[in-house]
Amino acid sequence: MSHKLEIDLTLQTWKEGDMYVSYTPELDVSSCGKTFDEARKNIHEAIELFLEEAESMGTLEEILDEAGFIKEEGVWRKPHMVTTVEKMRFALST
Repeated sequence: MSHKLEIDLTLQTWKEGDMYVSYTPELDVSSCGKTFDEARKNIHEAIELFLEEAESMGTLEEILDEAGFIKEEGVWRKPHMVTTVEKMRFALST
């Protein structure tokens, strides 16, 4: 019996060398691609495989609960994350 799983996630994508990396911090899942669009397509596939495998193992709700998700009205809401993006220079005296 299949059912629809709705889950809110954050998706971050950046360029690293010649590749693009997509990452969802709530699940700690990442993927990459040669283009921005390919990286985003690949992360969707990686997330889907991760969630399907966790569900087949019977650990999906435990994983989401431990990651801080809260189920509200049938939707798993992501935990509140405080994130900043900043550039910084760090110097180390040796």
